[in-house]
Amino acid sequence: MSSIVAELQASLRDSEAVATLAAHTRDAILMVGRRQAKLLNCASFGRAVSSAGTGAAERHWFQLGPEEVFFLCHALKCVTVESEKKARIGAPELWDLLASASERFPEIYKAYQHLRLKNWVVKSGLQYGAEFVAYRHHPALVHSEFAVTVVPEGKAFGTRCSRMKVWSELLCALRASGSVAKTVLVLTISTESSELGSLDCLEQMIVHERMITRWIPQQCREQQDKPSREETSRDGQRQKFCREVTSNEEQEHASGGVVFSYWGVVLSFTILCSLLVYKLKS
Repeated sequence: MSSIVAELQASLRDSEAVATLAAHTRDAILMVGRRQAKLLNCASFGRAVSSAGTGAAERHWFQLGPEEVFFLCHALKCVTVESEKKARIGAPELWDLLASASERFPEIYKAYQHLRLKNWVVKSGLQYGAEFVAYRHHPALVHSEFAVTVVPEGKAFGTRCSRMKVWSELLCALRASGSVAKTVLVLTISTESSELGSLDCLEQMIVHERMITRWIPQQCREQQDKPSREETSRDGQRQKFCREVTSNEEQEHASGGVVFSYWGVVLSFTILCSLLVYKLKS
């Protein structure tokens, strides 16, 4: 995935790709060529938008979410963003626009960037009751492994810090993710900055990762009942040693029986000879 993203970054930078930011939804529309469309699909950025008309085979449009467009603009620096009036929007101004549209954008984007920079494919987790779902490879190849929940921590985030503070919320997240075979990944975002409206706060945010799984007693008992490899090996060596000892004892017993039978024949022959000699003399 890292090589695909690097190739996409170079291709978009060379072509000077421009994304148009929608005024109301804060999504962006990016027009690219055929090769770049293939790379966007492979890297799983955005959603392809069907189009018709002249040159539709050579031009492709992708709809990018707020986190995706800011990641391509600020982190990868391969896309230029402009408004619907064709006015160029820099990274600080784009941050202000996206943060003003969504109060939770700072911590949500920090979590998205954290996972993307670790080469995870990140998609919306709304249908699973989470902020994101994380894939190890392309979503067409594998199922997502983690249901990602973003939890801000600190006075700067205000009332948003109350998430996942009670057992009922945690149990609901565990039940929902467990039913679709996913592990809950809690990303705790903390910061010492008191001003989240500025782009500078992004560098001061710290991400803590915590995986939470349900404890299933039955599985734990089954794991404890299964002998380990070392125990199995030791049992096999003991059985082999016992078989060797038993075999040696049987061989010794058999050889002892043969010796005893030989001396018995000799003694019997000696007695018979003595009786015959005695009768001849008499």
